[in-house]
Amino acid sequence: MNTEHRRMPNIVVILTDDQGIWAMGCSGNSEIRTPNLDRLAATGMRFTDFFCASPVCSPARASLLTGRIPSQHGVHDWIREGNSKENPIDYLEGQLAYTELLASRGYTCGLSGKWHLGNSARPQKGFSHWYAHERGGGPYYNAPMYREGELVPDPGYVTDLITDDALDYVDGCARGDGPFYLSVHYTAPHSPWIDNHPKDIVDSYDDCPFESCPVEPEHPWFLRNSVPIGVRENRPENLKGYFAAVTAMDANVGRILDRLETLGIREDTLVFFTSDNGYNCGHHGVWGKGNGTFPLNMYDTSVKVPTIISHPGSIPEGVTTDVLLSHYDFMPTLLEYLGIENPEADALPGTSFLPLLKGREMKERENVVVYDEYGPVRMIRSKEWKYVHRYPYGPHELYNLRDDPDERNNLIDDESEDNIKVSMKAMLDDWFARYVYPDVDGAREAVYGKGQLALAGPAGRGAKAFADDIDAA
Repeated sequence: MNTEHRRMPNIVVILTDDQGIWAMGCSGNSEIRTPNLDRLAATGMRFTDFFCASPVCSPARASLLTGRIPSQHGVHDWIREGNSKENPIDYLEGQLAYTELLASRGYTCGLSGKWHLGNSARPQKGFSHWYAHERGGGPYYNAPMYREGELVPDPGYVTDLITDDALDYVDGCARGDGPFYLSVHYTAPHSPWIDNHPKDIVDSYDDCPFESCPVEPEHPWFLRNSVPIGVRENRPENLKGYFAAVTAMDANVGRILDRLETLGIREDTLVFFTSDNGYNCGHHGVWGKGNGTFPLNMYDTSVKVPTIISHPGSIPEGVTTDVLLSHYDFMPTLLEYLGIENPEADALPGTSFLPLLKGREMKERENVVVYDEYGPVRMIRSKEWKYVHRYPYGPHELYNLRDDPDERNNLIDDESEDNIKVSMKAMLDDWFARYVYPDVDGAREAVYGKGQLALAGPAGRGAKAFADDIDAA
């Protein structure tokens, strides 16, 4: 085996879809069963204040992969058009992904599961193995999956199928000489939830009171058509399906960990677990994420994501940290962990948190804030405060998270808080002015949360880039 390869760990990135930070046993939820995520957390670090870059699927995934914010990569909403082989759009064409840098350093890169960044039939961004969902999600049985450029529908449960493919890939790579990278992108626990998950797991939640999912008055901005029909009317059955989707996914995470251990490569493998965005199952009177309301929202339940990083023998085990971090920090951290330089690092907003993974304090991050954007909606958040600005007309929000962690009392019109409002707005403006690429500036885009139809900016000029079929019920 090449000595350089021996020094480089394998990488497994497990990405779920619409999993709330509250939807793990190890995060304090005694109702949902996630023994394997709990096991992963016990062998690594769990992050209580990790944020996505945008509270909806495709832009969040693009940011995780490229280290760019949406107003740099131009994906501002979930991708509605350009996924299939018949009418493909390469939304990230010409943009450097960390997987390309890994491939250039000898990594074999594989994808099993959801892509949802356009042209799902074709391997991209340094990937050589490619088993990808045609769209962003849908029914869990007979899911449309691409293999070698052709659709290969399978009647099986898609969470299991994704794992089956991932395990075959790991087995093949384990017989090779070089390190491997694997993205395992589940569609779980994204809707649909009823009649879509293993019946024994669904039935096991029959007696669950679901106290971790509050029953609240419907949010005044809630979009009923943002989730399956009848969700609020049939709350118990939908929650049983959501919880079952998480538990079934967790069992498959266990299969991956078991295989790494059986092959004797667990200590040679870094495992990164996270979700693309958060999720509300009744929280704030909302079902959904950032586009569960209109105007689009930035509640913590939408922007915080469950995150665990584990590499036994190299990263502290059983540790929990509340340092504020974002998905845009992952790429610089991973590359520094591997000793790989990024030629575009100076243009990216993220910073490495490698010292945390080495068990050291990072006092320089004590006053760091995180930022999110979703089209014309932008957020700045510190430990104590959150400010949300909506271009061009508002409404805006200001929350004192120390006194109001559930974001119930909007202080935007409280004159006694004008100083903090002005200060946070100035910080938000300065940060985005530094990193935004004007051609794909989300503040100038008509993003309604109903999907992206074409490239944003000049590349898509002349085409309607974002769907606007909002029908708030």
